[in-house]
This record gives sequence, structure tokens and C-alpha cells, in this order.
Amino acid sequence: MIYRNFQGMKLSALGMGAMRLPVVNGEDAKIDEQAAAAMVDCAMAHGVNYYDTAWGYHGGNSELVMGRALGKYPRDRYCLADKFPGYDLSNMDKVEEIFERQLEKCGVSYFDFYLFHNVCEMNIDAYLDPKYGIYDYLMRQKKAGRIRHLGFSAHGSCAVMKRFLEAYGKDMEFCQIQLNYLDWTFQGAEAKVKLLEEYGIPVWVMEPLRGGKLASLAPEDEETLKNLRPEEEIPAWAFRFLQTIPGVTVTLSGMSSMEQMQANLRTFEEEKPLNPEEMKALRSIADGMVGKTALPCTACRYCVSHCPQGLDIPGLLALYNEHCFTGGGFIAPMAVKAVPEEKRPDACIGCRSCEAVCPQQLKISEAMADFARKLKD
Repeated sequence: MIYRNFQGMKLSALGMGAMRLPVVNGEDAKIDEQAAAAMVDCAMAHGVNYYDTAWGYHGGNSELVMGRALGKYPRDRYCLADKFPGYDLSNMDKVEEIFERQLEKCGVSYFDFYLFHNVCEMNIDAYLDPKYGIYDYLMRQKKAGRIRHLGFSAHGSCAVMKRFLEAYGKDMEFCQIQLNYLDWTFQGAEAKVKLLEEYGIPVWVMEPLRGGKLASLAPEDEETLKNLRPEEEIPAWAFRFLQTIPGVTVTLSGMSSMEQMQANLRTFEEEKPLNPEEMKALRSIADGMVGKTALPCTACRYCVSHCPQGLDIPGLLALYNEHCFTGGGFIAPMAVKAVPEEKRPDACIGCRSCEAVCPQQLKISEAMADFARKLKD
């Protein structure tokens, strides 16, 4: 197992994420506890010492299952991470109640790592609002030793992350972002890594395989990679990409089977960062994947000055591209909810004034109508 140094600690470069544990009959809330425990045992036996769960994973059952699976091991043999569920605004005034319950569910007296969960456009104002007392409460728990290291995860834009860091950055010890070779440019992950570097905050990675999209590729793309590294498995390329990015400390993988666990453990037996030729090939594959579904908006903003509704068309198109590529998901709907109703995709009146000045000749009005429909589905 590869290890990274973090404040004098040795953390396994591979962390076990507990959002996609094996389940019974395809029901997300019914975890196959025996299979999950076997995966934890395998991870522990191979040197994984970082485990990540959250309040909402598997309908609230992930914390319980992970607590029981890890509970048979000495507490100093593993690091457990949990999160305050600010993705649901109704939780904002319940930080103490939720934190105490999380400790109880996990069967521990402290969390090694604790995060503000999913800092994004929808909740940034609430996270920064002192009336909820979230920051003050978590800092008290850290002072009391019930939180060893405090950080945050973010699915929001770089601008949202910057607002959060301007308020709390001096006390953030790590940050978890969606980072993979596809989102390096598609979701602006490169800019987020640079922002965290400016604050001296190490990177934790979530979604290294983009929800499984990078576990298998088009035949021609797999052939390209096999010609470069015949012995490398396709999913391993995503992890090798991350091994090439400075600042990446822990990479979390949500594994659903023992086979996935064993494959990832093989990958993390040694570091094999990419050389420039390999990196170029991987980026070309990512561009091709995105190009099949994404509208090539360059954010020149000519359209904005011609929109009678004053819509942030480039911003909305970026969210539309994300939603189309992912085939749904929560990121785009979550971001759109933070936009005033009169500035959302369904506010487009289809006048096509924007299209008359678009250098890319994009059919913007059709995209806005399709986005509005998709958000209602």
C-alpha cells in the first residue's frame, strides 16, 4: 500500500468510500452487511487505514454498517471520516443533534476526520450564516478532541469554494473534491486544485472513476491505452492520473464488490504516475468523451448582452452539459436551485437573440428548453 504523510500521520493513499457498498436486491438502503464487512477486512489486511462514511449514504445505514465492521479493530488502527449533512438545508439548525447521533451510530468517541459536506451554490449562504452555529460547534468539538481534523467537501464551483475558504480557510485542514481526468477541465477541477494549493490545503479525491464511467471506455480508447501500458487495467488509469497530481493525499473509491476492492488494492501497491505522452493521450480521450454530448460553449458571453431575460447563458450551458453527460445526477439540479427563478432555464422565451451573435452557432434556445424539461423529469 502507498502511504501519504499528513501532519505526521501515514494515511493510505487509497481510502474506502462507503457510499456504494454492496446491497441486497438492488435496494440502496439494504446493505449486504456480510459482504461489506468482508471488504473492510480485506482492506484492513492490505493496509487501508482511511474509511469514509456520511449521514445520508445508503438511506442512513452506511454509518451503522461501517461502525460495526470497523468496531472489531483497535481504534488506533483506522481513521474514520464522517460529515455534517448540509446538502439538506433542513439540517442546518441540527448540527449538535446530528453530530452526537453520528458518533453513536459509528460506535466511536471521536472522528479522525470530519467535513462540512457538499459546499455548493445551494447551501453556501447557510454554511456561512452564524445563526446556525455550525462552524462554532464543530470548532468546539475539535478543541474537545472529538474531531481530530476538520475539512470540507465541495461539488460547487471554484467561486463558491473561494467564498467558503475566505471565511473558514484558516481552520480547514483538507478538502475533498470531485477529481478525475475527465473533470480536470469539464468541471474545472484543475482550478480547484490550484485554489487549494494557494491555501496550502491538501486534496482528498472523490469520484476518481466518475461513478464508473471511467472503469471502461470505448474500444478504440482502451486500445490506445493498452498500447501505452499493456499491463495496466483500464480503471487503474484513473488512479495513475491522480498519482500524477501534486497535492493529492487520499483517493476515495466507493467499491461495491470484493473484485473492485482487490483490483484497487493491486493498483495502489505502487506508484506509477503518467509521463507526458500518457497524460496527453488520457486528456484526448476525456475531450472526446465530453465532446460527444457537450455543447462547445467557449463562455465568450456575447449571448448574455443580447438576452432580454438577462440569463447567465454560459453558466446554464455548463450545467446543461454536466447534466447531459452524467445522464442526470444531483449536481446540475442543485446548482440551478440556487439561481433565482427568473434566471433559470425555463425563463428562456426562445427569441433566439443569443443565437444571432453566438460564434459557435449553438442552438441555445433548444438547449434551454431541453434543460428545463430534464430538470422536471
